Amino acid sequence: MENIIDIAKKVLKIEADAVFALTEKLNSNFEKAVELVYKSKGRVIVTGMGKSGLVGKKIAATLASTGTPAFFMHPAEASHGDLGMVTSEDIIIAISNSGETEELAGLIPFLKRFNVSLIAMTGGLNSTLAKSADVHLDVSVKEEACPLGIVPTASTTAALAMGDALAVALLTKRGFKEEDFAFFHPGGNLGKKLFTKVKDLMHTGDALPFVSPETAVIKAVMEISSKRLGVAIVSDKGKKVLGVLTDGDIRRGIEKWGKDFFDMKAGEVMSKNPKTISEDELAVKALSIMQTHSITSLAIPDSDGKAIGIIHLHDILKQGIA
Repeated sequence: MENIIDIAKKVLKIEADAVFALTEKLNSNFEKAVELVYKSKGRVIVTGMGKSGLVGKKIAATLASTGTPAFFMHPAEASHGDLGMVTSEDIIIAISNSGETEELAGLIPFLKRFNVSLIAMTGGLNSTLAKSADVHLDVSVKEEACPLGIVPTASTTAALAMGDALAVALLTKRGFKEEDFAFFHPGGNLGKKLFTKVKDLMHTGDALPFVSPETAVIKAVMEISSKRLGVAIVSDKGKKVLGVLTDGDIRRGIEKWGKDFFDMKAGEVMSKNPKTISEDELAVKALSIMQTHSITSLAIPDSDGKAIGIIHLHDILKQGIA
């Protein structure tokens, strides 16, 4: 019996070769497909049966998340009412390795009647689907990865890769940026990085630890401890930021002055000119400042220098922003 690892290696090589072979199949038809979708005022409707349908769902999802409105339509359901979702401005991408899938072939008369553009992605170059399409994309493979040569493996991998190539070409042509991608993924890590602002995470009001420059260090320590942010803002009567007193400042003060440290005043031992950030900045920028300067919090002043908040490293990390 053939070694399991050798079997796996053979499968991966066959599928990798199938994808690489697509580079030689790319021609003006691919450019036409991109232009057709790019200029369309409608949506892209991807369809396919079985494994091709599963590939189609992924392609539709990739297109939709990269700036091309798209969804998947099951071809069997299409002929039972779902064709009502299709308009003449839409574009159909039909996926079938053979190009003779009955359910897909059954859609052709409707598409022709209502002048719906059809992009066929098939391995059968002379198939019904290929001949009926406005644009045909060749996704034929030399062999499937299964020893029987019948289980869709290399063919579905090739179709998926061609769909990715189409989506990436379109997003590049549209000038799609990281911010645009994040707009469609507000719940993902990228979305959080590009949408979460300092004001969304900062501590405000009574949660803020304030001390004056004249406050005894021992009382400042109590304020830091009670507010649990590892820092106290040293401010004047108008709450303008003069400095900060951190856990680190306290440790260093004890090492330097010993017990006399606790008889000193906050203004004598505070860190002057502390790093601050605007409430309208992105939380990921606050994280970058903290990492660069090896600190765990930032004071947030308003335009007049009055402290209105504190953002802590843990608040950012808890949101999955890193």
